[in-house]
Amino acid sequence: MIPFPDISPEIFTLRFGDFAFSLRWYALAYLAGLLLGWWAVRSLMRRPALWGGTPPATAEGIDDLLSWIILGVIVGGRLGFVLFYEPAYYLANPLDVIKVWQGGMAFHGGFLGVVVAAFLWSRKHGAAPLKLADSLALVAPIGLFFGRVANFINAELWGRPTDLPWGVIFPGEAAQACPGVEGLCARHPSQLYEAGLEGLLLGLILWLMVRAGALARPGTVLGMFLLGYGLSRIFVEFFRVADAQFIAPDNPLGHVIGGPVWGLSMGQLLSLPMVLLGLFFLWRARRA
Repeated sequence: MIPFPDISPEIFTLRFGDFAFSLRWYALAYLAGLLLGWWAVRSLMRRPALWGGTPPATAEGIDDLLSWIILGVIVGGRLGFVLFYEPAYYLANPLDVIKVWQGGMAFHGGFLGVVVAAFLWSRKHGAAPLKLADSLALVAPIGLFFGRVANFINAELWGRPTDLPWGVIFPGEAAQACPGVEGLCARHPSQLYEAGLEGLLLGLILWLMVRAGALARPGTVLGMFLLGYGLSRIFVEFFRVADAQFIAPDNPLGHVIGGPVWGLSMGQLLSLPMVLLGLFFLWRARRA
């Protein structure tokens, strides 16, 4: 078993009388992902040879797109969490929807928010939507990697109990409440599994595809991102603990479809359409 590293979720805290401002690793992960993604997309727009012709936007135009993407991530991610994971609570407490500082963001909602924002921006500026989507899909693993590492630092979204040598002893009463386990309980570091699959591995595959000329076939990079993320998330969900609101005595694995032993978690259910869409875009790009 591996003891959880002594890392505070807060990088630093500034106090001004009774007011305190804390910079958290999670916020820094969002910032780093957005800025590095913005820089990478700007660089792509300066390399027409990669596109086999004209890029979908200018490098300067991407500066304006960044603000649209930030809005899409925040609004989509929050509404996704509200609608997909805790609709009953927020229906009873509607004012809590805007309290994003209390946590609660969903990747699938953030993804949909980015799709809407990018589509509206492309319509306004006359950019080719599918080519723009390829560029955004290419850099998405950067944010996914940083976000999952931040989840690990926050000691949240941990996995199921394990006796494997890389099992991590996460802190907190909930993490240590493992039925049938005496003493310390080690769990799968599922956040790092996702960082490796959705971030590092998928990012490497997409960049290698771009170097091989994938951007010249619109929809190819988008399709591979959707397929790769969907499959990675479905796989990791077998090792990850479901959200507490889905777990019950007769449903210990938190399945939203199926039975207590075999079924689909919410993460798997939301990822299946991504796999199908990914296959569709890959098929479409190949036929074009």
